[in-house]
Amino acid sequence: MRQRAARNQKLLDSGSVGSAKDLTNLQHEVGSLAKRQSDLEDVVLEIMERLESGQTRVSEMTARRDEAERSVKEAEERRDTSYGSIDAEVEKVTRDRETLSAAIPADLMKLYTRLRTQNAGIGAARLFQRRCEGCRVELSITDLGAVRAAAADEVVRCENCGRILVRTSESGL
Repeated sequence: MRQRAARNQKLLDSGSVGSAKDLTNLQHEVGSLAKRQSDLEDVVLEIMERLESGQTRVSEMTARRDEAERSVKEAEERRDTSYGSIDAEVEKVTRDRETLSAAIPADLMKLYTRLRTQNAGIGAARLFQRRCEGCRVELSITDLGAVRAAAADEVVRCENCGRILVRTSESGL
């Protein structure tokens, strides 16, 4: 289009166009080509602006994605570290439990294991301020009297949930 406009302008400038009609047509064509070129340049500028805006947006999104990936990696590292700590703690508690359970009489361990199975994994509960922490029910006066009267090494159970009650100085006896 530029070449054609330049060629037509050269013809106009040279004065070689003979008829007035051809001269008018040529001038009109030069004007039309100039307008068309201006319109196309405007379209190109708009496309370039949109391209630049899109590239900026892509850069922003890429940076956000990279940051999110870094955050995920950091969270995974913290999770893996926590899993390692938890696994080590489970292993230690399991060893300690095995050591302690060897010192507990077999019939008491059997009772405890049966109660754990029946009560969602909790076979013994602390008696805290006259309340069984297994079922969260406060013991009646009669039940408290029976617990007080029991020997220190006697196994005492909650009348409500059946769990073994562990007596402490905070039991409220």
